[in-house]
Amino acid sequence: MSNYSANEIHLINRPAGMPSAADVEMVQRELTPPAAGQVLIKNLYMSVDPYMRGRMRENAVYADAYQLNKAMYGGAIGEVIESQSDKVKIGDIVLNQGAWRDRLVADDSSVTGLQPFDKDRLSLYLGALGMPGFTAYVGLKKFGEPKAGETVFVSAASGAVGAIVCQIARQLGCRVVGSVGSDSKAQWLKEKCGVDATINYKTCGNLTKALAEAAPDGVDVYFENVGGEHLQAALNVMNPFGRIAACGMISAYNDAKPAPGPNNLMLIVGKKIRINGFIVFDHSEMQAEFLEKMVGWIQDGKIQYQETVYEGLDKALDAFLALFSGDNFGKMIVKI
Repeated sequence: MSNYSANEIHLINRPAGMPSAADVEMVQRELTPPAAGQVLIKNLYMSVDPYMRGRMRENAVYADAYQLNKAMYGGAIGEVIESQSDKVKIGDIVLNQGAWRDRLVADDSSVTGLQPFDKDRLSLYLGALGMPGFTAYVGLKKFGEPKAGETVFVSAASGAVGAIVCQIARQLGCRVVGSVGSDSKAQWLKEKCGVDATINYKTCGNLTKALAEAAPDGVDVYFENVGGEHLQAALNVMNPFGRIAACGMISAYNDAKPAPGPNNLMLIVGKKIRINGFIVFDHSEMQAEFLEKMVGWIQDGKIQYQETVYEGLDKALDAFLALFSGDNFGKMIVKI
């Protein structure tokens, strides 16, 4: 295999429900050598994230749709192996948007050089120090506005975003309730992340009742990752003037037909609840503050993180699908 031979995963069909192997294809193609101002990158790690499901639709909501018969893309970390740039050198480790492929040629302006505090933990820049961690920080601080002593409820609480939300909330002096899909995830949140109470939504029966028991003083802030029954329960238990930071609703991402929504939305009016949807890419002004705080918290052992790692580009679709079955524990990473 030459330096310019790349393996890429292309989207060849737009899935109506859960994506499958029939919707993607591994393609090998020859890259054009980098021109002036460009670099050749060998990817080391790539991220798979729930938002990518939306980009598989023809009418994507907040990000451009993936093109059919073209490589999909997203966050990746790679090493520069050839450079025609005076800004980026051979051997530099860079964050790029060339996920779903093992090599790519990119403009030097489209990559971000990393100065990792630990070269053995590069994948952190796709997780706790990357978009998921930044999403947690922006959503909780800017839109949740938690105050010390308040109760924060987090759905998908052991995921890449949710686990960081839980721990930031603890750093801010809040009581935290996390919803997860297994007892082992609940145990990790309590023992390693300091979460005060957990709910296994798969076994708890009535989610509203379980949440009311876990949050006897009500919920002040809800970090929304799931939608559906979780949103309904949160509205039932929220206190007046509660705040909801709406990050995503993974329970509906693969629905061919939208499921009915919660039937208690009038509580938003009666309880004067504020709901903010947000897209993290709109808040780059908070990036430096986030990195400074998060690196410090990780180095001080105040933020714990978990990764599920799949080996090989050919396993990227399996890793992506595992996000929707709850098989991931923390951030899902593909080591290429």
